Amino acid sequence: MQKEVKFIIQKFREFLSRKINKYDEKLPYIFTVIIALIIVISGIKIFVELTENLHTDVLGAFDTKITDYIISFRNPALTSYFSFVTEVGDALGYLVVFTLCSILFYFIFKRWKYAGQLTLVLLLALSSNVILKQIINRARPTLEHLVTVKTLSYPSGHAMTAMAFYGFLIYLITTFNIRKVLKFSFITLLSFLILSIGISRIYLGVHFPSDILGGFIAGFVWVIFCVLLLNILKLFKEDPVT
Repeated sequence: MQKEVKFIIQKFREFLSRKINKYDEKLPYIFTVIIALIIVISGIKIFVELTENLHTDVLGAFDTKITDYIISFRNPALTSYFSFVTEVGDALGYLVVFTLCSILFYFIFKRWKYAGQLTLVLLLALSSNVILKQIINRARPTLEHLVTVKTLSYPSGHAMTAMAFYGFLIYLITTFNIRKVLKFSFITLLSFLILSIGISRIYLGVHFPSDILGGFIAGFVWVIFCVLLLNILKLFKEDPVT
């Protein structure tokens, strides 16, 4: 991602240098920030449109069809699996994963900053999810709940946090200097985990599919926002003209 951002900035500089003799050296960074904002705003727009259609017949039919299909597979083995997966996407699960990642970041990559970045993304996702739940105030499905839940339904906190935390972790892995096979394996595993956490909430009867979709969109917005923000800040720091 950093290479792509540098490429955009460099190309914009070359264009400006051909058209203008003297120009503000920070303008390319402003241009890059605008691109980041467009991506984030587009994601927010999709989220808002989904939210506005929560009580429509079309979305209601979608929720019912997907939910009925998923819970039709209920059996003891899958229930045990999805119960475990949903715990991985809960507070204790993140504490364990975050601790393991922090140890790896320090002893292998010698970079504590990765732990700080993960913390930032996680806090943004958690805090914004609490706010959104209170504003939207959607009740849980009336299906049998296989796990205990106490909060509101939309957007799914598990889906949103999983996409933000594990999605950002996927980004970090793409930047690591490790074997391609190992990198691909980690990315595949984390992608499958994100999807499993989302499905688990529908399977366990505590979320509508639209809750999961909304959570995934909101979590992805935070991933893109943080990735671009961190890269832009790094470029500001490293660029000799600033």
